[in-house]
Amino acid sequence: MARTTAAGARASVWPWLGWALLILLLDQFTKTLILGYYQLGDATHVTSFFNIVRAHNTGAAFSFLASAGGWQRWLFTGIGVAAAVFIVWQLRQHPGQRLFAFALSSILGGAVGNVLDRLLHGYVVDMLDFHWAFLAGMFPGGHFPAFNIADAGITVGAACLVLDELLRVRGTR
Repeated sequence: MARTTAAGARASVWPWLGWALLILLLDQFTKTLILGYYQLGDATHVTSFFNIVRAHNTGAAFSFLASAGGWQRWLFTGIGVAAAVFIVWQLRQHPGQRLFAFALSSILGGAVGNVLDRLLHGYVVDMLDFHWAFLAGMFPGGHFPAFNIADAGITVGAACLVLDELLRVRGTR
């Protein structure tokens, strides 16, 4: 659906939905590889600060509520579905706001990727394990919690939302 922006140009929601789909496909492809070639807990050393691992997260970010007993699967699935519906609505309203739409579509692709994991497996598959000695005070062994492509999309999208708002407030956009 095209909308007219303030500048008068026609903008479409489809490129943004395409970006979300690309994130979703990359996320699910990498998770399929991990599930096919790794057992839970397996790890491959790649560099001095990065490993490929297979981890399962039944909670949210940083394993929040991971040991809550199972009800959190449906809570986080519901939140993800509600967020996806809201994001698509926002994208339809503002497809010409490029940074805003990029941010939302990045979050959308990531949210749907993690919702699919929860529905299919009951947990989110994580595989990217970064570790640095300076993180040892915050994380065991300096290992940042493992994450996936969907999480990266959500994080980049959230950072872009903050940037978009800062630019909007300053009036430099």
